[in-house]
Amino acid sequence: MVHTYEVLVDIKEFADQANSICQCGTSRYEIMAESKQNADNMARSQARREHPNGTEYDVRVTRLLS
Repeated sequence: MVHTYEVLVDIKEFADQANSICQCGTSRYEIMAESKQNADNMARSQARREHPNGTEYDVRVTRLLS
């Protein structure tokens, strides 16, 4: 059975490899998946597509929406 999960992904992006200055932010996704594990993986993939320069992706499935 497919459910809709709210997933938050904390993303850390560095300007370049020679610089230690980073930008941190959080993206929110509503993911339709059969399990929390699938929702986690799908949100991580989507965050990587939207933020290709990201170096860290911390995924949190926060709640079941439906």
